[in-house]
Amino acid sequence: MNYFILIILFVPQLSSSDISEPWQIGFQDPATPIMEGIINLHHDLMFFICLISIFVSWMLIKTIWHFNKHTNPKASSLAHGTVIEIIWTVTPAIILLIIAIPSFSLLYALDEIVSPTITIKTIGHQWYWSYEYSDYTNEDGEFLNFDSYMIAEEDLTMGQFRLLEVDNTMVVPVNTHIRIVVSAADVLHSWAVPSLGIKCDAVPGRLNQTSLFIKREGIYYGQCSEICGINHGFMPIAVEAVKLPNYISWISNKFND
Repeated sequence: MNYFILIILFVPQLSSSDISEPWQIGFQDPATPIMEGIINLHHDLMFFICLISIFVSWMLIKTIWHFNKHTNPKASSLAHGTVIEIIWTVTPAIILLIIAIPSFSLLYALDEIVSPTITIKTIGHQWYWSYEYSDYTNEDGEFLNFDSYMIAEEDLTMGQFRLLEVDNTMVVPVNTHIRIVVSAADVLHSWAVPSLGIKCDAVPGRLNQTSLFIKREGIYYGQCSEICGINHGFMPIAVEAVKLPNYISWISNKFND
């Protein structure tokens, strides 16, 4: 029996984790309104793509069938038609306008930063991530910050995922507007989590920002999406969304560590 199936059967809480599955060709389950919008736009576009593909295929087949010397030995004298040229020029323009309306709305939502309750700074290093919760300080005025390294394969326990688990997850509360500030300390990185609909470049000397609003609890996995060196594939991202009381307890415990 497949080991993945065994893990799901014996560790049922992992079935809600958002990870890629073997032979997966679709999206991971969305956990944010942004990712839901991305998936809905994709499905809407696929509708138009299928219609256009069927129509173009039908035209090609019809052309190949009729425009040959065996079917029509006498060639047509028709060179062009004003009406048909207007139709095949205007129709694609109308389709693009129909597609543009939801696209602009989604692009605006991707750029919009709603007044955040929490701000988290994410810094990419070769080859790990560090997180800084700048909204909280201890008695000495120090921010809460920690590094997040990938757990080596030989240190994994039953139910953990290879190349995706980290020693310190980024913990955030659900149903809360969060601002993620992304940068890098050395080379280009990219902080990307598919289920959250986030892919933000980490550029040395520059701060990029994106917003986050997670609707359900869970652990969401991602990886660096910018080729950043020899260990590019070994700096995963793990975001754990919990209820607000659990988040407050986690913050308190982090300061006491």
